[in-house]
Amino acid sequence: MKKATKKEIEILKVAFVEKYADAVTELNYKNDYELLIAIILSAQCTDKRVNIITPALFQKYPSVYELADASLDDVKDLLKSCSFFNNKSKNIIKMAQSVIDNYDGEIPHIQKELMKLAGVGNKTANVFMIEFEGANLMAVDTHVFRVSHRLGLSDGKTVEITEADLVKKLKGHDLHIFIKLWFYLVDIFVKQLSLIVTIVYSLMFAKLKKVLNLHKFINSLIKIIYIVNL
Repeated sequence: MKKATKKEIEILKVAFVEKYADAVTELNYKNDYELLIAIILSAQCTDKRVNIITPALFQKYPSVYELADASLDDVKDLLKSCSFFNNKSKNIIKMAQSVIDNYDGEIPHIQKELMKLAGVGNKTANVFMIEFEGANLMAVDTHVFRVSHRLGLSDGKTVEITEADLVKKLKGHDLHIFIKLWFYLVDIFVKQLSLIVTIVYSLMFAKLKKVLNLHKFINSLIKIIYIVNL
């Protein structure tokens, strides 16, 4: 992938801010406890699905104190429609226990302390700080990693290197805005992937696969989605 020029990066920054300056998380939450759990559950799961799951979870376990004493099987049952619900169930219970044992029942609002909690990595901690504290940070997950590479903003081989590249190229006091935009655009992109799949399968069943280079065709559709949503 060709690296984006300074001019192209500036065009992206202006376009993002002009069109998506008011973008906010789609996760529903009322406090820091609910936000942290929602972010943990959202890993490899849609925000829409998380918002369906969390009301019952928060009704039964409204704080770390109730969750810390929760039955693992009961939490699993509440999260069963969420991806990787077995591990996530264990993690949020351990997280609650750790918050009580080490932070007097209060969710820490320091990135490094958040990362000591079960189920909380660098991305989750950064997203929490960005959303709840308005911190000037960048968070990169698998989708943001891929989008950044396709836009030529990074060629880093790891999430950490890609995050550093984005911080450098989108430097300023608005990194927290850009990460919200990234997740907003990624959400749009994921939703529209179904359209690509439908078109590709239609072409295959129409026996056009011998005529079209499907790999190039798919990449073209992906590029069109990026352009349309910018």
